[in-house]
Amino acid sequence: MIQDRRIYLASASPRRKELLTNLGIPLEVIRADINEDPLPGEAPIAYTERLAREKAESGWAHVLQFGLPLRPLLAADTTVVLGDRIIGKPVDEADAAAILRQLSGTEHQVVTSVAMRDAERLELKTSVSHVRFRKLSEAEISNYVHSREPMDKAGAYGIQGLAGIFVEEIRGSFTGIVGLPLCETAALLADFGHPVL
Repeated sequence: MIQDRRIYLASASPRRKELLTNLGIPLEVIRADINEDPLPGEAPIAYTERLAREKAESGWAHVLQFGLPLRPLLAADTTVVLGDRIIGKPVDEADAAAILRQLSGTEHQVVTSVAMRDAERLELKTSVSHVRFRKLSEAEISNYVHSREPMDKAGAYGIQGLAGIFVEEIRGSFTGIVGLPLCETAALLADFGHPVL
């Protein structure tokens, strides 16, 4: 009998789905609806860890509510941090341009927390990466915003896309910056009986 290696992914992110698929992890995407607003005074790592846990719990509730087969469930949350400020997804094009101006010529952090849940437990791992942007021109900011690429991404950019040309240096996990740190994710998968290799 072939073991069922499928997992649930409680995320609508096409980037997370693609990263897992590239690892050969069969998955089923399910919904995890939560309020993603930071709590007053919440530190960035506490914020991403809380959201990853809440997404995992919301997804698991969905599994139980609909009587789905019990398999491990993976959830994640990514945020951009400039200084001590959490920078989420832009609300519109003007907000995206304002965020990119703030990131221009500076170093920021990208924090991604990954949670894995099954019937017995919930485990969590967090990746913190550092990204330095070169100085951006107003024309580059405007053209990038009009590409629509920044609109659904924390920090108003996707390093795997056009914004890769803005990046002078990274220290940490490239895939963590994309939205799912594969080193930490593979460790969680192995802990839950789904080793990648």
